[in-house]
Amino acid sequence: MDYYTIINQPEKLIIPLVLGWLIDLIVGDPYWFPHPIRLFGNIISYADKKINRNGFRKFKGFVVVLSLLILTFAVFYGIVYLSAFSDLAYYIVATILVYYGLANRCLIYEAKKVESELTENGLDAGRNRLSYIVGRETKELNENQIRTAVLETLSENLSDGVIAPMFYYAIGGVPLMFTYKMVNTLDSMIGYKNDKYRQFGWFAARTDDVLNFIPARITALLMVMATFSYRGFVFVLKYGNKHASPNSGYPESALAGILNCRFGGPNTYHGVLVNKPFIGDNARAVTSKDINRACWINILVSVAFTLLIVIIFIFKSDISNL
Repeated sequence: MDYYTIINQPEKLIIPLVLGWLIDLIVGDPYWFPHPIRLFGNIISYADKKINRNGFRKFKGFVVVLSLLILTFAVFYGIVYLSAFSDLAYYIVATILVYYGLANRCLIYEAKKVESELTENGLDAGRNRLSYIVGRETKELNENQIRTAVLETLSENLSDGVIAPMFYYAIGGVPLMFTYKMVNTLDSMIGYKNDKYRQFGWFAARTDDVLNFIPARITALLMVMATFSYRGFVFVLKYGNKHASPNSGYPESALAGILNCRFGGPNTYHGVLVNKPFIGDNARAVTSKDINRACWINILVSVAFTLLIVIIFIFKSDISNL
């Protein structure tokens, strides 16, 4: 069975999507469990050490990113193709890979872990745990800034870690899902605007911006629709394009509006003070209840998008059978 046949049979995409989503929701990503994204990170780190030096860094970065994307698509296409000798083998392999491609349980776990460390063990413990999931420096953050950073991360990574992978899975199955994941990993590792990566990581950063353009806006729309938040919708329109990133501001604006709080402001990244524009004007104290509510919003949005994809696949199948 060729891959074109697979992705044109709705059940071949729906069943792995639903099962993979459920496994992620229940199991998450245990640290001891092998994960392809860690392999992606090791490959990118090796390329960075060996290639990101001397001249022509912009061209080298372009070649590295393009090569890794082609390789990723080819490898995962091959894995799925080889598994298609039987339906059972395909469903097992595709389900496991979809599970690997999603990260909502892990994201929620880390957010709650920061909150528990902060409330149970104090400010330094909360700062330390937050440093696991954000790029900003955390050693000077106060309690409210820690919780605000958690909320910003929950909203942004709902798009990057859940909705975007599902979006590309819906378009091109597992191979395109993991091609996106490679782009996202590249951006998180070399997509910085500093002296080391400004040239080498430019193509990774731009590609990530392009691939997240639609998913970020879908995420924001689903967030405000799932919570029936008119204020969230207003915030998306008002603040979505104010962020330095062309995409992150949309889900962040949606969550800030839903919770009626304020995100953004000055933060230090790798020793450089970055003045992010504020999202919202209600500078109230963020509480643990806000963290819990944001976690439930993430689950609700992922459920809604999964159901939406299933409905679209079924509708597409019914149309093609007329």
